[in-house]
Amino acid sequence: MVLLGIVIIVAGFLLRFHPLLVILASAIVTGLAAGIDPLAILSALGKAFNDARYVSIIWIVLPVVGLLEANGLQERARGLIGKMRGATAGRFLTLYLLLRQGLAAVGLTSVAGHPQTVRPLVAPIAEAAAEAQAGDLNDATREEIRAMAAATDNIGLFFGEDIFLAIGSILLIKGLLEQYGVVLEPLQLSVWAIPTAVAAFLIHGFRLWRLDRRLRR
Repeated sequence: MVLLGIVIIVAGFLLRFHPLLVILASAIVTGLAAGIDPLAILSALGKAFNDARYVSIIWIVLPVVGLLEANGLQERARGLIGKMRGATAGRFLTLYLLLRQGLAAVGLTSVAGHPQTVRPLVAPIAEAAAEAQAGDLNDATREEIRAMAAATDNIGLFFGEDIFLAIGSILLIKGLLEQYGVVLEPLQLSVWAIPTAVAAFLIHGFRLWRLDRRLRR
């Protein structure tokens, strides 16, 4: 009877019900089938939500970003980059890459990201810098710059976070190696992540330099 929760999850996803409702129903049915008191089930659900309450921060961030965009955030960002002499899309994205990697390396992985910074700020500023270089942009070039802005955020985060000792990926690697008898401290793993991060910065920086060259042409 305890496995009824799995049946509910499968059926709910097949019928395309709301995932949160399906999981909630599955948890309640599983708890009741296991003979757990309803108040204990409610307490367990409340504790799980409280422990993972940072997940709900996104519902606060997104409306704030929307309000800022509606009140001219992108236009002001474009105007600011237009006043800077020598600013190019590649140089700006290289600076953002350095910032993203540096913040991720000290554990601040949630400071920036696609919804918080790339969509409302980084991509529009990069587009404005590209327009200053090459004039009006066609749709293909505009989409390429947006994709490059998103890729810059991904690369900075992915190769920067492993330098931080307490990040999940470092702990996962440590646990996996210990299963095969290889005992390493998190510091040893994070130190060896530094050359990889430097290489990623140089390689992607070269790609951004090539982007500037194409825009100048």
